[in-house]
Amino acid sequence: MFCHLFKLRLITNKTLVFTHLLLLILVTSALAQENIATYPILPTGYTSIKVFDNKGRFAGRILPEKRYWVSIDRIPLFLQNAVVAVEDARFYEHGGIDLRGIARALVKDVAKGRMAEGGSTITQQLIKNRYLTGAKTIERKLDEARMAMDFEKKYSKKQILEMYFNEIYYGNGAWGIAQASRLYFDKSPEELNEAECAMLAGVQKNPSRYNPLGKSAQVTGRRDVVLKRMVDLKMITAREQQRLRANPPSVVKSGQAPQYLAHIRSKLIERYGADITEQGGLEVTSAMDLNLQLLAEQALHDGVKKISPTLQGALVCLDPLTGDVLAAVGGVDISQSSYNRAFFAKRQPGSAIKPLIYAAALEKGFTAGSMMDDTPVAYDKGNNETWKPLNYGRELYGDLSLRKALAYSNNVIAVKLLDAIGVPYFADFAAKMGLPLRAENGLSLALGTDEVTLSDLVLAYSPLATGGIRPEARTILKIYDTKRRNWSDIPSITNPVLSADTAFVTTQMLKDVMIYGTAKSLKKFSLAHPSAGKTGTTDDYRDAWFVGYTPQVVTGVWVGYDKPRPGGKGFTGGAIAAPIWEHFMRKAVAVKPAGDFVKPDTVVKVTIDPTTGYLAAPDCPEKRDEFYIAGSEPLEYCPKHGGQLIAPMSPAPLLPDEEGDLSGPNPEEELKGETGTVPAVR
Repeated sequence: MFCHLFKLRLITNKTLVFTHLLLLILVTSALAQENIATYPILPTGYTSIKVFDNKGRFAGRILPEKRYWVSIDRIPLFLQNAVVAVEDARFYEHGGIDLRGIARALVKDVAKGRMAEGGSTITQQLIKNRYLTGAKTIERKLDEARMAMDFEKKYSKKQILEMYFNEIYYGNGAWGIAQASRLYFDKSPEELNEAECAMLAGVQKNPSRYNPLGKSAQVTGRRDVVLKRMVDLKMITAREQQRLRANPPSVVKSGQAPQYLAHIRSKLIERYGADITEQGGLEVTSAMDLNLQLLAEQALHDGVKKISPTLQGALVCLDPLTGDVLAAVGGVDISQSSYNRAFFAKRQPGSAIKPLIYAAALEKGFTAGSMMDDTPVAYDKGNNETWKPLNYGRELYGDLSLRKALAYSNNVIAVKLLDAIGVPYFADFAAKMGLPLRAENGLSLALGTDEVTLSDLVLAYSPLATGGIRPEARTILKIYDTKRRNWSDIPSITNPVLSADTAFVTTQMLKDVMIYGTAKSLKKFSLAHPSAGKTGTTDDYRDAWFVGYTPQVVTGVWVGYDKPRPGGKGFTGGAIAAPIWEHFMRKAVAVKPAGDFVKPDTVVKVTIDPTTGYLAAPDCPEKRDEFYIAGSEPLEYCPKHGGQLIAPMSPAPLLPDEEGDLSGPNPEEELKGETGTVPAVR
């Protein structure tokens, strides 16, 4: 009974629509629409910007963002016929609405018991896309029919068809035939062949399902429907149908590295201006290694998502000798967020800044064996307030060599060391390394309180891997202009910023971070592939970092929330970022020789007692080989175990006129907690 009543209601509604349409044929109104083209005319001779990786492999295209209009004479007749055949066979006969089509749809709807067939003409589809919603109501269908008949009175069939092709949606963000032709076949509409036309003609019914990048079986099935309909209407022969079915078109696949390509787009705009993506005609050889890029995307996605679905991250890998950005991933999923955190997100690096402080100290005369104690010291902030930095976990180690202090990421010693070399000196040193820091942050810089981007931090580590040479980051190697037929090379730019001996000794210290320090989970990797690196964790576990390098590559990983908030206890660089780094680097260096860092002739190695910093005496219970810049090595044997003390081994304090104000600029107020201390940072 219910089904019977439903069918009666459906028949009544359809009959009402049918009756109204008969009346509307006699009474129409004018529609104010003068200009046909609502977008700029598509230029002729356009080719997209193609991007290749550093080995010549196709990575993707950079397409125009604007919509363009094409006149009907630039749309192949085969495509026009195909669309008419499958969408509105009586297009050239009706006056905007097709009563036969509506009656046929009514019969099918009653048979199926639902509104499955719309009976809409091409003109009605155009009206719906341009002016109305997709709501399936009687009122909307009546408005659509009235406006369609008005359109037919105002415009010719060719004009209506032209507007239709320029307005309909083809899936994947492509509106109109101009964008669709470029996206799927890298052509202008007039260049489309019959096989490509047949495929595009089937998209309108369901763009998300039948677009050329959809599932092959569904796309070809819909194309076959188009071809059969054309045969039925005697637009093509059965033999032509067989030929077109046997020779499917080649669809241009989606780019494989959308985040890297987005950065290439911005670099091209910097070089050529904002219109370059609309002009096209370039072939770009990028610095990207496509295999590494895909590996980086997968490693970051898998590593972050298994921690939390709402976390974000970034990864940058570059060649420290040339500055070539081999891989850059600015987010976990570009379909969810296109923001490139690798190049643009600024966050506090925490202890990942410490290697630069230690390198600066080596340049000032400190050594890897220099001893400092980590007894907390209160620094005067003025206004009767003090600031007392503490170690992560508030532990105390006592006297430590700078090597061990860096491996354990000791906060107290890092601040003392920065105080000793001077904040202004360090800010200048960091700037030379490629990392602009604000000296006004004062001694809190030792705990990574100034914000940096991942790409800048990775670049600042590069001189440590190259013997002191800092490259400029490079994402484009060369550009070929297909119109002018000439090449433009983008050379690698490098500058010496650090002594080779300082770079080597700092690297040897950072090796210990991965052996027994805060990234000791990477010990096996480091032993198999000589490498060095540093963890970073910011206040309240908001950001987790790891930047590490081999002689061939430098890679950095950041993980955190876009709106900074604590990740919870254990959200550290060693626990969160380092495993992602290892997952990527194991495969990244697998095909590279496991060479070690080259020791400069200006570096010497001596055996010391690491608990005192002096040459090891025969009775010293603990001994180790240590590297020194020639002339800075200890000359006296350990007085604690039978040697003779002659002079202290740590450098004498620097004079105020050599370093500026030794009291140190006040750290920023926001770092002060309720106890007047900066929260511990590893």
